[in-house]
Amino acid sequence: MVVQLSLRLQQYSSLLLNPSAGFRTRQSKLIVHLTKMGENQVFGFSIDELPQGGSKCFDDDGRLKRTGTVWTASAHIITAVIGSGVLSLAWATAQLGWIAGPAVMFLFSFVTYYTSTLLSACYRSGDSVNGKRNYTYMEAVRSNLGGFKVKICGWVQYLNLFGVAIGYTIASAISMIGGKNPCHMNSNPYMIAFGIVEIIFSQIPDFDQLWWLSIVAAVMSFTYSTIGLGLGIAQVAANGKIKGSFTGITVGTVTQAQKMWGSFQALGAIAFAYSYSLTLIEIQDTLKAPPVESKTMKKATLLSVGVTTLFYMLCGCMGYAAFGDLSPGNLLTGFGFYNPFWLLDIGNAAIVIHLVGAYQVYCQPLFAFIEKSAAERFPNSEFITKDIKIPVPGFRPYNLNLFRLVWRTLFVILTTLISMLLPFFNDIVGLLGALGFWPLTVYFPVEMYISQKKIPKWSKRWLCLQILSMACLIITIAAAAGSIAGIILDLKSYKPFSTSY
Repeated sequence: MVVQLSLRLQQYSSLLLNPSAGFRTRQSKLIVHLTKMGENQVFGFSIDELPQGGSKCFDDDGRLKRTGTVWTASAHIITAVIGSGVLSLAWATAQLGWIAGPAVMFLFSFVTYYTSTLLSACYRSGDSVNGKRNYTYMEAVRSNLGGFKVKICGWVQYLNLFGVAIGYTIASAISMIGGKNPCHMNSNPYMIAFGIVEIIFSQIPDFDQLWWLSIVAAVMSFTYSTIGLGLGIAQVAANGKIKGSFTGITVGTVTQAQKMWGSFQALGAIAFAYSYSLTLIEIQDTLKAPPVESKTMKKATLLSVGVTTLFYMLCGCMGYAAFGDLSPGNLLTGFGFYNPFWLLDIGNAAIVIHLVGAYQVYCQPLFAFIEKSAAERFPNSEFITKDIKIPVPGFRPYNLNLFRLVWRTLFVILTTLISMLLPFFNDIVGLLGALGFWPLTVYFPVEMYISQKKIPKWSKRWLCLQILSMACLIITIAAAAGSIAGIILDLKSYKPFSTSY
């Protein structure tokens, strides 16, 4: 009997642990009841299967009950949206002026909100109540579109993550230099220092799963954003007037071509500030049901995008009101005044702390993809698959993987070198915003929604969605062109590895 019981337990445990066994696809749970048969006898057991709807402790997919609400989702979205992109909004507003600047910010906020509601409808495939859950953006694309579009989405995502790593390196170096000295300084030592820190942190396993990172990131991003806003208000009060014009930087201060490319580049900078679509599905996966997750997510998106837009309007407009056409590309490192030093130092320190962690969180999916692909292609390679256990006094042993050590180190070195070659904060931010806005924020959500709702081709709704997508594609092309033109223009006067920008 002991042998029979052991075999049966092994069979059922293998079913529970093996996704291919079929229980997960049926969205059910097994409960094992153990009953003591006697003083010296084994335990008897029986097995019950819960209904598809889940239980008090588990959701319909067998995972622990989700407890997220409108308020928690809004907090996650605000944390994801507000970041280093806020620092370039005053400069972007200066390129566009008092009319177009706020109007473009409002336009991006509306498009972001609308496409986010489309994306939230794709969290479940098929039935919005009992359909299969998609836990990530990529899973949603695979479920709704499939085929070659999944690969395109993956390459766009990973290219965007690679670019973000470069942008964060540049932003951190600028903040480490600070705003005390208006002269051009060599930023290379700061980028190298940032790279060394990232090489060390990149070897921490499951860095993106450290729960306190989100709290630190939220506190730091609000800290430097609020400091930038406060200093802008203080400067307006000191000036005794509001600077700027309806059309932005005037031709004469810059050439006609610089005015045009700067305006296009500003579109990319604003787009970058609103980018969070990649994390929307993961945030939605934290929501409890009922009500249907998509309804809760729409409310959370409206609330969070509204709060973010108000904050962005204040930061961008106050920075422009304070400095007019001379608005700095980075609000905390290009001020026309340098007091109080301690407050600027706090703001720049907050940026560095935020970006050190954010660099790792953003790069983890790329790290995981490369390492998983390598392991699948070379399963017998000890260099790729073997972990070397290194004892750490007082802690559990550290698993050193040679492939992870070499590949992640080379990745950080590459992003650092590119940052040293192209240390142009506004140009890189504009280019990143352009690369990520149309494909990730507009195109894939629109296409997935059309597929999900089976919207007939050439119907009125289909045409409206396609017009929106094409209009945003034109904006993306213009923003990318402006940023590339800015990089080319800056390279004419920049000497690599000798001065900072």
